[in-house]
Amino acid sequence: MQSILDIIETILNLYIWLLIASAILSWLIAFNVVNTRNQFVATVSEFLYRITEPVLAPIRRMLPNLGGLDISPIVVILGIMFIESVIARYIRPNVF
Repeated sequence: MQSILDIIETILNLYIWLLIASAILSWLIAFNVVNTRNQFVATVSEFLYRITEPVLAPIRRMLPNLGGLDISPIVVILGIMFIESVIARYIRPNVF
């Protein structure tokens, strides 16, 4: 059971890094630092969009419109950190 919890925590940490990478890449595309006509950039951007958008879209619908500011990745990261905290404090000590 410990190994399953370790795998879950690793996946959650990896998803946090994917959210951060997606946010940074979106900024780089918005400020025209990288060009989406580059095949590698387009592939990475599409991958990150497909991985993160199913989680971010419902959060965006619930949050109020803040203009051009998108805080949904922050909300999701805080939610993941809360889940990790629950696992560390309540689930892991009760696993034999």
